Amino acid sequence: MNEITSTRSNPFVDPSVHVWHAEVPIYLFLGGLVAGLMVLAGLWRLRAPRESSRALTLLPWMVPVLLTVGMLFLWLDLENRWNAYRFYLTMQPTSPMSWGSWILLAVYPVSVFVAWVSMPEATRTAIVERAPLGGALLSRLETWALARERTLAWMSIVLGAALGVYTGVLLGTMAARPLWNSAILGPLFLASGLSSAAAFLLLHRITDAERTTIGRLDMGLILVEGLLLVLWLVALRSGGASSRAAAGLLLGGPFTAVFWTLVVVMGLATPVLAEWIEARHGLRPGRVPAVLVLLGGFALRWIVVYAGQESAILAQTALR
Repeated sequence: MNEITSTRSNPFVDPSVHVWHAEVPIYLFLGGLVAGLMVLAGLWRLRAPRESSRALTLLPWMVPVLLTVGMLFLWLDLENRWNAYRFYLTMQPTSPMSWGSWILLAVYPVSVFVAWVSMPEATRTAIVERAPLGGALLSRLETWALARERTLAWMSIVLGAALGVYTGVLLGTMAARPLWNSAILGPLFLASGLSSAAAFLLLHRITDAERTTIGRLDMGLILVEGLLLVLWLVALRSGGASSRAAAGLLLGGPFTAVFWTLVVVMGLATPVLAEWIEARHGLRPGRVPAVLVLLGGFALRWIVVYAGQESAILAQTALR
C-alpha cells in the first residue's frame, strides 16, 4: 500500500496559491524595520547618549508608530480578527506565534521609554510643563527611565533582535513549505531589518559624522545579508528533492528575474557598491542607495512569501 502525503489539497492553494496576501510581506517588512531601529537606537544610546542630532533623538518615536501600522496589516490578514486577544491569554513555549505575540507586546513600553529618554532634555521639560494632565506622573516616569537608561538600551537591543529573528522564524518553522523551512531565514531577516533601519536613518537630516558612521555600518550589514542569502540558497540546493525544487523557483524558475533584479542587484549589489565608492573617496553618503536598500528589503519579503507558497513537499517523499 502506498501512503501519499499531500500539502496541496487546500482549495486556496490550487490554483491561486493566495493564502497569504500583501498584508503579510508588508507586516514582515515593517516588523524587520522596527527591529532594526530598536537595535540601532539601543546601540546609539550606549555609544553617545548625549551627542546626537535632533533627527536621531526623535527617530526612536517611529518604532511604536511603524509597529502599529505593521500590526494593523497583520490584523487585517487574520480570518477571525476579533479573536486576536486570545494570544495574550496563554503562553505556549513551542509556538513561534505565541512568542511573537508577547515580544510585540513588550516592544511598546520599552520603545516608548527609549524614545522618551532619547529626546533633548529641553524638549522633555517643555512637554512635562505643558501637559494639562499627568505632568507629575510624566516627571516621575522620566526620573525612573533616566535612572535605568542603559538597562532600557540593552532591552531595546535584545527585544529588537528577537523581533527581527521572529519575522523569519514565523516562516521558517513551516515544514510544509520547503522554501521557508530553513534556520537561516531568521538571521537573514534580522540582517535585512538592520540594513533597512540604517538606510531609513540615512534618509533623514543627520550630521555628516553620523551619516558617515551609519553609511559604513549599512555597508557591512548589506554584506552580512548577502552572505546569509547565499548560505540560504546553498542550504536549499544541498537539501532533498523538495528543497532543491523550492530553490529552483529562484534559480531558473518563475521568480528568478524579480529575485535577482530587485533583491540581489537593486537591493544589495548596487547600494553596497555606491556606499563603498562613497567611503573610499570620502563622499557624503547619498539617499538613493538608502532607498534601494529599503526597496530591496521589501522585495525580499514579498518574493519569499509568494514563492514559498508555491513550494511544496514532492510526492516522492511518500512512504511505501
